[in-house]
Amino acid sequence: MRTRVKICGITRTEDAEAAVDAGADALGFVFVPASPRAVDVAAAARLMAQVPAFVTKVALFVDADPELVETVIERTAVDLLQFHGDEPAEYCRNFAKPYIKAIRMKPGTDLAVAASNYDDSCGLLVDSYSVNAAGGTGEVFDWAQVPEGITRPVILAGGLNPGNVQAAIRQVRPYAVDVSSGVEREKGIKDAALMAAFTKAVRAAYD
Repeated sequence: MRTRVKICGITRTEDAEAAVDAGADALGFVFVPASPRAVDVAAAARLMAQVPAFVTKVALFVDADPELVETVIERTAVDLLQFHGDEPAEYCRNFAKPYIKAIRMKPGTDLAVAASNYDDSCGLLVDSYSVNAAGGTGEVFDWAQVPEGITRPVILAGGLNPGNVQAAIRQVRPYAVDVSSGVEREKGIKDAALMAAFTKAVRAAYD
């Protein structure tokens, strides 16, 4: 089994290039104005245009106006949509792109129910819950909350970094892992060495 890697919150060309060089399978671009990792449509279009073939370009939204989602689809080379708010399945499936749905792991969250509700998603991204932010908090949740046998691919997020990602993979055995703050020098600015260390740790998780 090979665990895929998504590096989210790309804001600069040099960070996109370093992420690809490190072996990332997907890059995430944040369309949430309040986020320190936000990009506008024009900047995202420029960044995505430089991403090589076979690296998935993911656009992240939080309860966005559908017009924004459509604009991103029309004006950028996005491959996959990520909905990180309280979007219902009817909203998520209303666009001409495949999607993944983030599930913030509050106490009592039932991933089996979420998998049923979002049964046409490409995966469920399980992330830490915070009352202050929809994601990118750097906080780890209890991985034991992720049960076996979920019917959609599981993408594990929430406080991952080069030091803990192997333990996370060995416990959860996710389809993919998603990292943002864990490979940053500062908010919105990635660290090439940390990205390389992260992907190396992921590749070695099953050794």
